[in-house]
Amino acid sequence: MNFGKSLIDIHISYTPESKLSFGILYMYIYYLNCNLKINKILGEIILEKRILCFGDSNTWGYDAYSGGRFARDVRWTGVLQDTLGKEYHIIEEGLCGRTTVFDDPLNEGLNGLGYLLPCLQSHSPIDMLIIMLGTNDCKERFSATAKNIADGAKRLIKVAQNADVWKDKPRILLISPAPIEKECETSKVAGEMGVCSAKSYELKETFELCANNCNCEFLDAGLYVSMNKIDYMHLDLESHKRLGERIADVIGKKV
Repeated sequence: MNFGKSLIDIHISYTPESKLSFGILYMYIYYLNCNLKINKILGEIILEKRILCFGDSNTWGYDAYSGGRFARDVRWTGVLQDTLGKEYHIIEEGLCGRTTVFDDPLNEGLNGLGYLLPCLQSHSPIDMLIIMLGTNDCKERFSATAKNIADGAKRLIKVAQNADVWKDKPRILLISPAPIEKECETSKVAGEMGVCSAKSYELKETFELCANNCNCEFLDAGLYVSMNKIDYMHLDLESHKRLGERIADVIGKKV
């Protein structure tokens, strides 16, 4: 074998034109590799089932004992993720103080109606939306009846159903929040909540009627949870676990 000739041939062939060709080839390979990675990511997004959880402090995971937030794996959304597994992506959208449709005169940005559509759009495509709101709507300063609050939930549902964000078809689970216990009205949050307990017990009925009229799934959280003994309006640790597991049962049969 004539190694000298081979080296000369290689040297001769490595001209400026060939450098350009190698550069183009390299860029093409890089482009293909990027496309493969992008397609892999998009494939994972398409294949995974995306569940958006839209709620208030009981979705955010407020811990009345510490004044902070429960850990991810303790919050009902985290329990839901761990129970359903990697085929599902649970998206947390909980905000302390959020209402269905009411503007809070004391705090900005808490009206759920104003945020829901861009929230859905930013997280699309969506397989299922879970709405658990209504507790803050019970605050005395809003002067809303249980029917008013359910009508607020209905507006959220209609916005979601008409949004171009669904992977297949709209699937919505409306959860009536657990009732606020009477002791809340004399607790450390009494000044914030005012008279609020009685109407919260009526939400189960009005929310179930709303869900039926809007062709949504319905779940009564009050059947599975209990409130802490500090402010009597936020879920305790064990309740997050029970609620997450119950919601997982519902989702597993529907999505």
